[in-house]
Amino acid sequence: MLSASSRRAASVARHVARARHHPSAARLQSVATTSSTFQYHQQQHNHHPHQQQQRAWLSSLNDPTLFPAIDEKSAGDDPTNKSLYDDHMLRSDVRTMGTLLGDAIALHHGPDILIKVEQMRQMAKESRNNSKGEDRLAPMVDFVSGLSPEEMVVISRAFAHFLGIANAAEAHQRCRRLKMDLTKEGSELELLGALHETKRDSTAGVLHQFLSNEGVSKEELFESLTNQTVELVLTAHPTQVNRRTLLEKHGRVQKILTEADSLRNNGGTPFQCQQLDDALRREIASIWQTDEVSRVKPSPQSEAARGTLVIETVLWESLPLFLRKLDATMKSAMGPEYGLPLTASPFVFASWMGGDRDGNPNVTPDVTREVCLTNRIKAAELLEGDVRELMGLISGNPPTRANMERSEAMEKVRERAGAESRAPFRGYLHPVATKLANTAAWGRQELQKLQKKNNCATAELEEMSSSSSTNIAPDEVYLNKDELMEELLTVHQSLCDTGNAVVANGRLADIIRKVSAFGLTLVPLDVRQESDRHAEALDCITKYLGLGSYLQWDEGARVNWITQQLQSKRPLLRAGTWNEVGNEEFFTDTSRDTLETFEMISEQHEASLGAYVISQCTSASDILAVLLLQRDAGVKKPLRVVPLFETLDDLNGASATMEQLFSIPSYIGSLEGRKQEVMIGYSDSAKDAGRLAASWAQYETQLELAEVAKKHSVDLVYFHGKGGTVGRGGNPNTFDAIVSHAPGTINGQFRVTEQGEMINQNFGYSDRAERTLDIYTAAVLAEQHTDRPLPTKEWKDMMDKLSEISCDAYRRIVRGDERFVPYFRAATPELELSNLNIGSRPAKRKATGGVESLRAIPWIFAWTQTRLNLPTWLGVGEAINEVLASEDEQTLRNMYKEWGTFRTTIDLVEMILAKSDSSIARHYENVLVKDPKAVELGSEIRKVHDATERAIMDLSGHKKLSENDRLLMRLMSVRNPYVDCLNVLQAETLKRLRQSEGGSAEEEVLKDALLTTITGVANGMGNTG
Repeated sequence: MLSASSRRAASVARHVARARHHPSAARLQSVATTSSTFQYHQQQHNHHPHQQQQRAWLSSLNDPTLFPAIDEKSAGDDPTNKSLYDDHMLRSDVRTMGTLLGDAIALHHGPDILIKVEQMRQMAKESRNNSKGEDRLAPMVDFVSGLSPEEMVVISRAFAHFLGIANAAEAHQRCRRLKMDLTKEGSELELLGALHETKRDSTAGVLHQFLSNEGVSKEELFESLTNQTVELVLTAHPTQVNRRTLLEKHGRVQKILTEADSLRNNGGTPFQCQQLDDALRREIASIWQTDEVSRVKPSPQSEAARGTLVIETVLWESLPLFLRKLDATMKSAMGPEYGLPLTASPFVFASWMGGDRDGNPNVTPDVTREVCLTNRIKAAELLEGDVRELMGLISGNPPTRANMERSEAMEKVRERAGAESRAPFRGYLHPVATKLANTAAWGRQELQKLQKKNNCATAELEEMSSSSSTNIAPDEVYLNKDELMEELLTVHQSLCDTGNAVVANGRLADIIRKVSAFGLTLVPLDVRQESDRHAEALDCITKYLGLGSYLQWDEGARVNWITQQLQSKRPLLRAGTWNEVGNEEFFTDTSRDTLETFEMISEQHEASLGAYVISQCTSASDILAVLLLQRDAGVKKPLRVVPLFETLDDLNGASATMEQLFSIPSYIGSLEGRKQEVMIGYSDSAKDAGRLAASWAQYETQLELAEVAKKHSVDLVYFHGKGGTVGRGGNPNTFDAIVSHAPGTINGQFRVTEQGEMINQNFGYSDRAERTLDIYTAAVLAEQHTDRPLPTKEWKDMMDKLSEISCDAYRRIVRGDERFVPYFRAATPELELSNLNIGSRPAKRKATGGVESLRAIPWIFAWTQTRLNLPTWLGVGEAINEVLASEDEQTLRNMYKEWGTFRTTIDLVEMILAKSDSSIARHYENVLVKDPKAVELGSEIRKVHDATERAIMDLSGHKKLSENDRLLMRLMSVRNPYVDCLNVLQAETLKRLRQSEGGSAEEEVLKDALLTTITGVANGMGNTG
């Protein structure tokens, strides 16, 4: 039986719904709703007086509910004020979930620990509000020093989980605002309301702008939209810090919040309100009892499965829905004849997970085989389900009339289904569904054989093969998407020919678009390996052939020899030569792995693999080597070879490398359609030279490469290897980031990495995924039609000067100061990050070496944890201050005002500085750094940090950092106290761990506390590396 309080909750929801739908009565009903809800909460409070003391933490609610009163001070006098209402509901949702989390903590660990959590939170808030001195953290430091290891784990978990569910609430709020904006466009502004016409970074907004103000023709825009392609390459790093289990739970929390919005807007029964409140309580309780620490390092296979989960669960339906909205938007803006062609591919997807072996010995040839098969199985299963659903939807039998035009497509359908079939479309599609089922079964069969082969001795393998219960042949399955696409298009055309176009453009159109985007492989894998591995393999081959040592040859000799081999039809080696008895002296273990990788490539079916990316590429021979190794392995259709230029020297030398390469006729002849892809590495160049110098080198390199390609009539496509963080080339404003690229370098073709936690942030929820797809589409379209003049010679000279100053300042500390490595290792959790089982790849490319061998991800991750974010800003302030103090001051100020690309770079640094906190970094130094020289360096670095803040504000004209970004300021003001708590807990945990004796039980507890704080800080800051 429902309680009175549950019935009152439903009444609240109905009141809110009526108030929002009847503005004339809004104020009166707002008052009534507030009064009713107060009574509801009072009744709930009276029913549970014993819970009152446990609910101090994070909430003023007497009893948590998703249906609170709309407080007039918080939401404004009019609850129909959607912006204020939305902000109020976010705060309410977070308070409700915080209270439920507090309940779970008290239930499982007792009220005393919850009191300590609340005490620490209050200290953090007071330190932010009332204390600005160097000792503002002192009360928290003293408090944490008295906690037991077990208490530190529980308190760290409390703050980490709170930030996790707060992220879920904020993600939901973004989706809610998107819906509110679209509703407003449709109901109040009488716009289409498919995509956001009032937003400058939406495709609808871009079309409106260009058609209304810029004088771009419909034909030009249509041509651009139907030919442009964004390829999103999913990578495992920087790896998602939250476990997949918790991400799924956070997703369910967002779903509950969405259902609550529906009840608030439309009214709900007492039972519905009670069910949602109970569902949220269950989910939060489950979150608290779920281990947030990954206990086992993921395998590349599990990493790949986790990475493609977003396609299976979100993008599989969100992408065709977005394309349907894009089609409607194009027709609305330009006319019914300007719809999106059915087979257009505005988006395609690829992956590095299972193919990226650069510095990761866990990615073997068999791992790549497994992931390719797994992806084919998933794609076939998803498509089979869609086709069987479609069969149920198009069960009709169109009549044949004497005056109906002959339809070749319909004749094909009837020929397969049978002339007397009463459901010809279903009959035509039945073999398609069966063949897709066979495709999945064949994939499982081949995967089982592969896995058993790796676990069986030779005799067992032979016995297993002879006793195999199923043996589906490759000709019984789909291996090429063209065959499937032809059959689906036949059905589509036959429906259109028989007066059923509205049916054809329903679910069938969605399936056709899925096949265009995902094919039969879901995501083709790129293969990536470092250039030294290919040179080593060729060195072993030349020694085996008695030609001497390839590694001893100069660049000219290498290029000449490879060119000769490419023109010869004779293979260098027989397959498997490297494993033959007696050849051990010629082939190293790593060379055998490299050669077997190319053998694996030769076995893969079409579209299983995409590009072959060469990391640490420095010369033409590095690129030619991969082309030769593919040819020698018998790869029928060689993967496109993509050089990755990632250090400052590599970027500066890239145009010369490609000029040499394009001058070799045999290489040009190998390019399919004379198209060359080049990858720009944003992470390592920034780590090598600092953010400012790297940004300018990336910009100039792309312009220079475009000129080289134009000279040789080569179609150049850039692959942008960006991370999620600014320090690794990321930009939270995707639209402006794309439009600010060098002119003439995108041209409607944009390939970019989506990494780690950014995959979930951008695509983990359907509404957010659609919005991300819209922003990418809008940006690539806008880039093609936005006039962006090249920088003047004066501006180029200024950028050269700024880059030189900033690079020297950056390297002087990071490379040249002997105090830096000891400081970095002591003042950050860099050494401990390897214990965080969030990726299959080692933190270093080589087991030995210092900062230079450390990957860009842990490099950024470590500085993010201490809130100093050093790699993003170091060197920038010195360059700006030096120029502002010179006769070139006005030139620099004009550049910031007039050149969007430069302003975007500076604004990003300003945003990171706004999120940084040197007082937190100073606390880590006080607790962890013992070397007096390292302590001295830390003080110097913080002075540079403060000087950089002043320099940025001087240039931008701001009185406070990022003062125009109100959303960032609001989010950080809310989050900072909670992240402060985690930072203090982390520093204390690091101190105890570094002082502890190895192997003790206490050490294991402290490790859990440390890993929990790392997860919590990453949740609070919004990224890892």
